[in-house]
Amino acid sequence: MRVAGPDAEDYLQRMVSNDVTRGELVDALLLTPRGRLIAPLRIWRRADDDFLLLTEPDLGEVVRSALLRSRFASKCEIELEEHTSTVLFGEAEGLPGEIPGTVEALDLTVPGGGKTVPPKAAPSGDFTVPGMVKSDDLERARIEAGVPAWGKELDDTILPAEAGLDETHISFTKGCYPGQEPVARLRHRGHANRRLRVLEVESAQPGDEIEHEGKVVGRVTSAVPGVALGYVRAEVPEGAELAIAGAPARQIV
Repeated sequence: MRVAGPDAEDYLQRMVSNDVTRGELVDALLLTPRGRLIAPLRIWRRADDDFLLLTEPDLGEVVRSALLRSRFASKCEIELEEHTSTVLFGEAEGLPGEIPGTVEALDLTVPGGGKTVPPKAAPSGDFTVPGMVKSDDLERARIEAGVPAWGKELDDTILPAEAGLDETHISFTKGCYPGQEPVARLRHRGHANRRLRVLEVESAQPGDEIEHEGKVVGRVTSAVPGVALGYVRAEVPEGAELAIAGAPARQIV
């Protein structure tokens, strides 16, 4: 989505959770006044008065409608743009990717072709060619890194602090934006009751209950063989022995 015009920077600064002046690429959130998620955003500054907002495919119109409702007299255009997105593993020309790590950590063999792209062909971890990286490999990398995904770990019931997004997507020093008060209050006066955790488990399925000392303390949200993501009660200590669907598990991050 393109947000451009003489008031674009000021308008986004008043609408999103992070400081859009802090760099060329900024992760941010669009929140309700109660601090719940509307959409995760990556905001790329293409020029002084031209920003590209990237979000989930199903949320483009949701974000556009929310921004248009609050634009009032701000002089900026808010229009959808179609792009082919690139998932970044690690960094690209100094810009952080969606998933921490390095390109060497993934199998870049093209299925059926027997050809492997050498790391020097994609030093940033940029893998854009269809089929170059198996979706299972990407999902495993995401889960092991603890990166939440919309529709799995993220939806409109989640508080940013529960998913750890208060550390990456929120500025606690910039001016006001929708949802700022409950987000700041939770950080400075309380704590999230549950947190997104990486779990070591032989096998699990999304929706499986997570148990600790015989009590249900959370649920699995994403899983591949050997590792899973799930929300776990904050009082469960790191490294605690857990059970998922009757199988032994351990909270590792």
